[in-house]
Amino acid sequence: MNLILIGGSSHVGKSTIAASLAATLRWTHVSTDSLARHPGRPWKRAPDKVSDGVAAHYLNLSVDELIEDVLHHYRVNVWPKIEAIIAAQSNDASTTGIVLEGSALWPEFATSLDFTKTAAIWLAASDELFRQRIHTNSQYASKSPRERRMIDKFLERTIVYNARMAEAVNRHGFTLLDVTDLDLAELTRMCLSTLGIDQVQDPIRRIPR
Repeated sequence: MNLILIGGSSHVGKSTIAASLAATLRWTHVSTDSLARHPGRPWKRAPDKVSDGVAAHYLNLSVDELIEDVLHHYRVNVWPKIEAIIAAQSNDASTTGIVLEGSALWPEFATSLDFTKTAAIWLAASDELFRQRIHTNSQYASKSPRERRMIDKFLERTIVYNARMAEAVNRHGFTLLDVTDLDLAELTRMCLSTLGIDQVQDPIRRIPR
C-alpha cells in the first residue's frame, strides 16, 4: 500500500493532516485542488477582489445547487485524474507513496476502489469549528455586507457538504474521523493507527491485526 486518500469538506484540515502524514511517512503530499479549477473561496486578501464570476456563483445559486455544481465538477473533471493517480500507484509499488487529499474525494466515487492497495479516511468536524475557521480565514468581521453574504453561502455549503459526506461515508462503511477536539499530533497518530500503519518501518507496512 503506497497511497492514502484524505477526504472531507473545505476547512476541515485535510491539507494540514495530509502534510503531517506525508512528512511522517516521507511520502509526497498532493492536493486534488491542483488537478482542475473551480470557483474557490469567495474572499480575497486586500487589495485583491473576488471576480464577478465567483461572486455570481455564490450569490445566485442555492446551497443545494452549489453542492450539485461542485459534485458535478468533481465527477467529470477531477475524479478521472484521481483514478489515473490511483492506478499508477497501484501498479508500481516501487514509487514514492502519496497522500492525496481534497474535497473531490467524495465517498460515492470511491466505492469501486481496491482498498487492499489504497487506504482512505474522511474527516468531519462540528458546524461551529467550520464557522470559526472560515470566519477567521476570510477576515469576516472586516468584510462588506455583500462579501459576507458570499462567505455565509460558502459556510452553508461547507456545513451541508460535511453532513452529506459523513452520511455517505457511514452508509458505505468507510472510515470517518471527527477532528473537532483533536490537535494535529493526536490526529496524525489516530490516522496512522486507524489505517494500521507502523510509521517506524521503512518502507512502511501494515501492522498485523
